[in-house]
Amino acid sequence: MESNLRVLIADEDQSTLEGLRATLEGLGHEVIPFAVSVREAAELIAREDPNLTIVMVHQDDEHALSLISEAVEYASGPVIATVRDGDADFLARAAEHGISAYVEGTAAQSVQGAIEIALRRYRETAELAGKVDQLEGALERRVIIERAKGILMERHSADERHAFELLRDNARSHSRRVVDVAQTVVDGRSLLPKDAGGG
Repeated sequence: MESNLRVLIADEDQSTLEGLRATLEGLGHEVIPFAVSVREAAELIAREDPNLTIVMVHQDDEHALSLISEAVEYASGPVIATVRDGDADFLARAAEHGISAYVEGTAAQSVQGAIEIALRRYRETAELAGKVDQLEGALERRVIIERAKGILMERHSADERHAFELLRDNARSHSRRVVDVAQTVVDGRSLLPKDAGGG
């Protein structure tokens, strides 16, 4: 069970935050100062860097959505919304703004359950984003190498295999990555003579 988290809680009504603070502290989390306005939320996120933000939806849905947007945009952890009576319309809008989970009420078991779900989803999303970055990087490297091979095929009247061997051999002889040698070819900085090892 996740514990000892630094939690920012926000709502337009400060009095309603006291109950949630008691619940969170009872679960072993540290509650940083309350955010009532969007400006306060931005300042607290920048200063305190919370692990998690919980936005309580009291009466002003638009204010709550503004708080959610601010937290999703700038906080380094997930955002949970507390809702009243499972307000489906608000939940749909909050989901569009990027919440990771929601909870009805402030019962300790429900709050902790929402925290567990939010953190898991947030980590899975971050992991997927990392994989996408890796795939995009691999694709970009492949494009650079293919372009360099095309240049070498034309310059040396070589076939595709020989063009790649020129890149690979030059990279080995200069202790560089193939993609880095390919980039110099694409940029026109390297002519790569046919004897790549001697170039």
